[in-house]
Amino acid sequence: MAVLKFRVYLEEDDAVYRDIVIKHTQYFIDLHFAILKAYEFDQKHQATFFRSNDNWQRGREISFERYDKSYIAEPLLMSETTIGSEIRDTNQKFIYLYDFAKNWTFLVELINVSKEENNKLSYPATSRVEGIGPQQYGTKSLLGDKFADIEEKYDLTEASDGFGEEGEEGESDGDDFGAEESTEEDF
Repeated sequence: MAVLKFRVYLEEDDAVYRDIVIKHTQYFIDLHFAILKAYEFDQKHQATFFRSNDNWQRGREISFERYDKSYIAEPLLMSETTIGSEIRDTNQKFIYLYDFAKNWTFLVELINVSKEENNKLSYPATSRVEGIGPQQYGTKSLLGDKFADIEEKYDLTEASDGFGEEGEEGESDGDDFGAEESTEEDF
């Protein structure tokens, strides 16, 4: 049985990617959930794949479900379409679109085909993680959830008494380096 290895890039940054191994007999819905898990995204939004070429042009659509939009050709459904049935060449590419409002776009490229299964793996599986993935909903600091506690404790959202904006009129920042104030009489 063939095992396919796909490299899933974030469209904006090819230094951030996940390698996912999956059996050719598994379905696109399995790949869909594997990508979401690899990037730590939730499963709440619409999603679709497009068969693609070397120029990353969108071809035949393989959709999670039939959405209320116009289609050039009826989409294939992820739950009914095996991955092996859509592989046309050894460097097959797909475009994966998740959350149509946020438009998360991932480039999915076949990078390896192996005949050997790893009995220790449950397919599909993430075999490599490179780079820090994007946060699905905005930003997350290195502190993670602890940041909310710090923000609340120090009230970082509003300027506190005694702290003004840099360069406010009438205030000296003490960086005059001993320059004396000159008057018109000095000239």
